[in-house]
Parts: sequence; C-alpha cells; structure tokens
Amino acid sequence: MSWGTELWDQFDNLEKHTQWGIDILEKYIKFVKERTEIELSYAKQLRNLSKKYQPKKNSKEEEEYRYTACKAFLSTLNEMNDYAGQHEVVSENLTSQILAGLARYVQELKQERKSHFHDGRKAQQHIETCWKQLESSKRRFERDCKEADRAQQYFEKMDADINVTKADVEKARQQAQIRHQMAEDSKADYSSILQKFNHEQRDYYHTHIPNIFQKIQEMEERRIVRLGESMKTYAEVDRQVIPIIGKCLDGIVKAAECIDEKTDSQLVIEAYKSGFEPPGDIEFEDYTQPMKRTVSENSLSNSRGDGKAEPKFGGKPKGKLWPFIKKNKLMSLLTSPHQPPPPPPASASPSAVPNGPQSPKQQKEPLSHRFNEFMTSKPKIHCFRSLKRGLSLKLGAAPEDFSNLPPEQRRKKLQQKVDELNKEIQKEMDQREAITKMKDVYLKNPQMGDPASLDHKLTEVIQNIDKLRLEAQKFEAWLAEVEGRLPARGEQRRQSGLYDAQPAPAVNNCAQARESPDGSYTEEQSQESEVKVLATDFDDEFDDEEPLPAIGTCKALYTFDGQNEGTISVVEGETLYVIEEDKGDGWTRIRRNEDEEGYVPTSYVEVYLDKNAKDS
Repeated sequence: MSWGTELWDQFDNLEKHTQWGIDILEKYIKFVKERTEIELSYAKQLRNLSKKYQPKKNSKEEEEYRYTACKAFLSTLNEMNDYAGQHEVVSENLTSQILAGLARYVQELKQERKSHFHDGRKAQQHIETCWKQLESSKRRFERDCKEADRAQQYFEKMDADINVTKADVEKARQQAQIRHQMAEDSKADYSSILQKFNHEQRDYYHTHIPNIFQKIQEMEERRIVRLGESMKTYAEVDRQVIPIIGKCLDGIVKAAECIDEKTDSQLVIEAYKSGFEPPGDIEFEDYTQPMKRTVSENSLSNSRGDGKAEPKFGGKPKGKLWPFIKKNKLMSLLTSPHQPPPPPPASASPSAVPNGPQSPKQQKEPLSHRFNEFMTSKPKIHCFRSLKRGLSLKLGAAPEDFSNLPPEQRRKKLQQKVDELNKEIQKEMDQREAITKMKDVYLKNPQMGDPASLDHKLTEVIQNIDKLRLEAQKFEAWLAEVEGRLPARGEQRRQSGLYDAQPAPAVNNCAQARESPDGSYTEEQSQESEVKVLATDFDDEFDDEEPLPAIGTCKALYTFDGQNEGTISVVEGETLYVIEEDKGDGWTRIRRNEDEEGYVPTSYVEVYLDKNAKDS
C-alpha cells in the first residue's frame, strides 16, 4: 500500500490532505494550551478559596479551631491547597512535555511538506515541458508531410502536362524532393522526441512521483504517530498526579475520621463553664395568712426558728437564690428594664400609647410580682462595683484580673496569662544567658568585642525579667484566689464595705425587726435600712464616674410615659441623645440632659448613630 502507486494522479488532493493534517495538529496544540490555562486558573481559584476560609491570626476564628470539627476543616483547606498545587504541576507538565515539542514539530513538518510538494511540482513542470516538445515536433512532422505530399502532387501534374517546359518540370521535381527530405527529417526528430518523452513519462509516473508521494506518506504517518504519542503523554501527565491527589483526599478523609463529638462537647464545657451553682428551690408562698410577704428560709431574713441573725453577705446558703445570680445576669437586670418593651402604638395619639409594660388601670399589683421586683432590685444595690466594672467594660477598659468573667472562665484566662508570662520570662532568661556567655567570650578574647558594650543590654534584660516576675506573681496570686488557695477578694471588699458602714448588731436588729410577733413581714424598715447601709459605699464608688458619651441622636416617633424604674418619658417629635444601643432586649438608653437619662422602647424612637463616636 503506497500513495505513489495508488494515488499517482491525486497530487492536488494529497496537498489538501496534508494541510488538513497540519491544521488538526495545530488544533490539538490549541486544545492543550487552553487546558493548561484552565488548570492554572482552577489552581488559582482553589488557592484563593483555601486562603479565604483560613482562620485569621489573632482573631476569634483562630480560637474556634480548637474543636476537632474545625481542625478537620482546616486540614481540608490545607489539603485543597496541595490539591491545587497538583493542578499547577499538570499545567507545567503539559506545557513542557507536549506544547513545546509539538510547536517545534509543526514548524518542521511545514518545511518538510513544502519541500516535498516543491519537488513534485518541479517534476510536473518537467514532464509538461517534454510533452510540449513532443507536441511541437509532432505538429512540425505533420506539416512537413503535408507539404511534401502537395509538392509531389504538383510535380506529377507538371510532368503530365505537355505544355509545360522541361525546366519547370525539373524545378517541380526538385521542390518535391526537398519537401520529401524535410518530412523525413521531421519524422526522425519526432521519433526521437517521442522516445525521450516516453522515457521521461515512465520515470515521472514510476520513479519520481512514487518517491515524492512515498515521502509525503511517511511524513503524514509520522504526524499521526506524533499526535498519538502526545495524547498518551496527555493522559500520563494526569495519571502521574493521581497518587498525590489520592493522598490529599485520603488526608481529608483521615481528618474527618478524627472528628470527636465528645471532645468538642468537652471543649464547649471548658470554654463556657462559669463555675456557679444552680439556684435553690423557691419556697411556697402562703396567701392564706394576713401578711405582706411570707418569710421563708429563702428570704433575706433569718428563719423564726433560729434566734441568730445571719449576715446577708457572708457564706453561701443553699436555699438562697438572688444574692448569687450570675454577674452577667445582674448586669442585664441593672442596665435595662426588667419587662419587655411595649409594642409601638397603632396611632400617634397620646390616648393610644400604653404607659409601659403594665396597664395603668391595674389598681393593685400581685404579691408575687412585688416579691420578684424586690428580688431583682436588691442585687442592684449590692453589685455597684460589678456595675462599675461592667460600665468600664462597655467603654473598652477590661479589668486586668479578668474579674468581669465567671469563676471558671476567669481561672482559665488567668492560667493562660501566667503561662504566657512564664514563656516570656524563660525567653528573657535565655537571652540573659546568651549575653552572659558572649560577655565571657569577649573577656577571654578582647579582640572579638568590648565586654562593657553588653552591660547595658544585660541590665535591660534583668530589669525585664524582674518586671515579668512581678507581673507573674500578681497573676498567680489572683489565680490562687480563684482556685480557693486564698480568701476571695470580692467577698472581703463587700463585707468590709458593709460592716464599716453599719455594725453587726445593727444588722441583727434590722433582721429581727423585719418579722413581727404575729408572723407578718415588715418591708419598709428593711428596705430603708438596707439603702442606708450601702449609701456610703454607693457614693464612694460613683462619685468620680463620668457620664457615658453620646453615640448618636434619636427622634421620638410616639409619646412614651416612662413610669417604670429605669425608664424615661418622651414626647412625640422630641430629639434626645443616644448613649447605649439596643442590646437585643428591645430597649435603647437615651439622655435628655446631664440629670435625665433612662430607657425607652427601641420601636418608639428613630436612632441616628454617629459613626465616628461609635467606632471610638
């Protein structure tokens, strides 16, 4: 099977076919090039995706990655980053192993094809020239033969005519002989050219064209083989990265298998455990006896069976509920009204606006409601320092001893701080040791450096160590206090503030006076004495407090009669200052002037926050 013998007359079609083959090769090169661009783009997008979801350093997200599920997700992101790297490898290998070689090969193929078809056209031109010579000699031979025949006929005619002179006959005879000789010469020339053309034609169709077409066939077959090899390489490039991609996927599966729900649950406990104990049971309130309030073991006074008065701020009785409420709950009780805010009125008329969470038509409050109000108002007096601390936290100044946190969380923060300080101390000690060794080397070899030049640095490091040790001792003392190795500072402060303002017998007399002989409960005297006891402490704590800065303004949409404790009345259309945003409880804290401030329902006002003040 040879193109030279089978396709000897298909020169033009072979030329078109070989050009089509080169076009196919260039199309495949373009395909591979676009694939490499897709791989690079895909790898870049995967890396950006992995980077986008990586936890930010020194942020809350970084703390969340303690959980096993989050660690598995982080491992997935890292594996996806490696996965993207394999796609970059695919792109690089396709470029180096296929694109570069095929691009050179196409140029060589075009040159070879051009050379072969140039030889073919040259052979065609030669055979066409021979053919033209043959045709020319053939026409000349034919013309000479016709001329010789006419000259012979003319001679015979002259010879037969008796009226023609002998000289004319001889002239006609000579002319016929000349024409006959010319025909013989043309015949010989035609015969020679014909033999030469036949030889050239045999060489053309049996030697030159088959050789040229054979070379073209070999060139085309090499192109086909090269295209097949490139396709195999294309597949091998992908197959080479499959094991590594499989390892990436295995890493994701392994990370997923390491997820432990029990460990995550324990981490949640460690992160949010407060250390407080649940409140005790609430005693039954008996309304059958004519009294203002039932005295029970859970109330603030002592039981009637015991003749002793028990200090209100001393130990931790099991049945008492409100004195040991969580600090964040106390803050919420102190900083916003206890009831949910009323809905906005249907109309802006004053008659349609409710006067607060309670109906103004209610003449007498239930005893249980008054008792709950008393219970939530008492911690407001006993937690002024906590309130002050909470206000400082809102202004961005967190206490150094983490006393704003529950006990367990405070202990963890203190322990973390102690560990950090110990690491810094160890680092400084290592630096001191290195400086000391360097100083010894300078002393032994003065040419290496001046030992006195290290004294300032050594002194600075020693001072840093002393400072860090003092800081560590301070935090260790607070940690020991939380862990129970030292008496609680908070209780000492509260007790000292209480008993400095009022001696213990006065407390006993107050507690005894709260219960009358018939079992009734006297509320007025108790509350009045409690307020007097803590008035001095309250004044000391808040004399130097500065008012909260305004963070914006608001406009009253409806009239609100603030009759409840902690609220403030507003008139529709009035403009006031906003000093605290809605924390999710439906109330916004506003100020009219330096002496008037309180809470209003958020739905009753339109707030315009000052962005700069809020950011600061």
